[in-house]
Amino acid sequence: MLPVLDEEVVRHRIARRIAMDLADGAVVNLGIGIPTLVSDHLPKGVQVLLQTENGVVGAGPKPEKDDLRLIGAGGRCLSLLPGSSIIPSDTSFGLIRGGHLDATVLGALEVDSEANLANWMIPGKMVPGMGGAMDLVTGAKAVYVATTHLDKRGRPKLVRECTLPLTGKGVVSVVVTEFCLVRWQGGRMVLHEISPEVTLDELRENTTMDFDISPDLAPMKGIE
Repeated sequence: MLPVLDEEVVRHRIARRIAMDLADGAVVNLGIGIPTLVSDHLPKGVQVLLQTENGVVGAGPKPEKDDLRLIGAGGRCLSLLPGSSIIPSDTSFGLIRGGHLDATVLGALEVDSEANLANWMIPGKMVPGMGGAMDLVTGAKAVYVATTHLDKRGRPKLVRECTLPLTGKGVVSVVVTEFCLVRWQGGRMVLHEISPEVTLDELRENTTMDFDISPDLAPMKGIE
């Protein structure tokens, strides 16, 4: 059984680890949920140009005092960094569809052994629509998935084969949960980092995804 961690600890741990992985100078889109927290954890000295679907290039972290004139695609208030721009939504999607994003960070309902991603709907439940997820997973050079390891019913989100409608096929580059980091390498999912709270056996028991183990398997970075 996996340990139960505080929800806020989980969310910020995942966001912090992904923030550590982003390259200096990268243009990055952050999805709703846990991905929005990535902007709060960018390492000092690393300049990342954050883009939002609804039309900001150069978005900053959540301000100390909310300004409702400046809201990201996920409904969270954001700040504007020096040199930032507010652009029309069609221009924003032109950046996405034109392949100008180095990375996007998205949530997930399921990620499977073939790097497929399902993150937009559960059949039978009302959803507002796919949003920009389909554009992001095909337009961004790298797709990071930020997700809890289990769903609310305790079922694995890292699965052998997605059962929910796909957002994109073979699009996932990196998956980060509160307990591990997995990368898509050489046509396989490869476990690179594991948190100190769990053993490899415990992780396997709660992960139906087929994955290899890196010869350089290391403790998960960014844990506080």
